[in-house]
Amino acid sequence: MAICFLGIGSNLGNRKRNINRAISKISEFPNTKLLDKANIYETLPVSPIKQSKYLNTAVKIKTKLSPDELFSILKETEKILGRKKRERWAPRIIDIDILFYDDININTDILVIPHPLLHKRIFVLKPLNDIASEFKHPLLGKTISKLLDELL
Repeated sequence: MAICFLGIGSNLGNRKRNINRAISKISEFPNTKLLDKANIYETLPVSPIKQSKYLNTAVKIKTKLSPDELFSILKETEKILGRKKRERWAPRIIDIDILFYDDININTDILVIPHPLLHKRIFVLKPLNDIASEFKHPLLGKTISKLLDELL
């Protein structure tokens, strides 16, 4: 089974409920076990579009789903939870990203793992640090705590 870290964010509606519903759905995925969840942090949006603050968190899961299967079920979960297709950087009811899938590197038109911008985003690194401070970024060779320190 693979160890994966997911980033979860929401800035529309009842943000905390949206995140908790997403975590609940993730815990119900087939051949998947929720191992840990981070604190929830309120963060400023990183967007050229004016919008409300986000709530962000991260979870650690163990899964037999392939990266493509996991990506597909996450996108379907976002739809079930009310996410609508909108322009890039738009506000969203829920956003779930694969941050890491074990220590593999995938770079296709559909899926990029590790998430390409996570090392530049405090709103990803801060919750991830709660549950994976010593996890090493497979491409950068630095721990999550080191990446976070470099941004602070």
